[in-house]
Amino acid sequence: MAHVHHFSYGLLTPVCAYLMSFVGSFLGLLCTARARASVGRSRASWLVLAALAIGGTGIWVMHFIAILGFSISGMQIRYDVPITLLSCLAAVVVVAIGLFIVGFGGTGTPVIVSAGVIMGIGVVSMHYSGMAAMRMSGHIGYQPALVVLSVVIAVVASTAALWFCLRAKGSWETAGAALVMGVAVTGMHYTGMAAMRVTMDGSAAPTGGADPVDFLLPLIGGIAVVSTTLLIIIAMAPSEEEIHADRALQERLRSLRAEGPRPAAGSGEAPPPARTAGEWFGGGPAR
Repeated sequence: MAHVHHFSYGLLTPVCAYLMSFVGSFLGLLCTARARASVGRSRASWLVLAALAIGGTGIWVMHFIAILGFSISGMQIRYDVPITLLSCLAAVVVVAIGLFIVGFGGTGTPVIVSAGVIMGIGVVSMHYSGMAAMRMSGHIGYQPALVVLSVVIAVVASTAALWFCLRAKGSWETAGAALVMGVAVTGMHYTGMAAMRVTMDGSAAPTGGADPVDFLLPLIGGIAVVSTTLLIIIAMAPSEEEIHADRALQERLRSLRAEGPRPAAGSGEAPPPARTAGEWFGGGPAR
């Protein structure tokens, strides 16, 4: 059995991974707040941005930064690039499915739970497909009990994330929800990593694939571009309260236009007769 290190750089990788999970969750929750107040195509657009933030930065980037601290004594680890990128796409797509279910399917408990289960299974698939992208001269196995625990954590965390997406309001409450989501997502990752068992295979051929360091520059550049773009979009867009206020104003203006113009004072047209109490409360005219 090979000796596995999960914190080869000390607290650097887990702290950075948690920060990325928090940033992605926070941006995703801000986008979801706009989606709650929007309708139609605008709601769908905000949900796509939220999935990109939560699935891309909050989950996949967190996973990859944390995995940089993973090493095995006396063994080189490389990564299959297509499978690694596919795991990123899977995270974004599955998060989008969960967000669209609650975004257009209602806010009831059965809807949130079903969407949370789908998202949780997707997060687990992303994690273990990302692990499958590793290339090393050894055999990888998993401890079943910890794998099951990681699945439970992923499903519970995803359900809680969707609940927060529907309930969190205001900057401070949203930040608090993002802190909780970051703990849940990071905890699921390290639980899944703890389930991993590696057996050395000295007869295996040299490993192919990319070195983890090769991903750093594209990863840092991608995080910077995505996060900055989302921040600009969120800052320029109206807040949830402003969207609600604008919609209420538009509905008021439509109702005033539907009523038609009122007769001007002094026009000679008699005002309509005053209604009696019986007419206001559903009865007929007074006799």
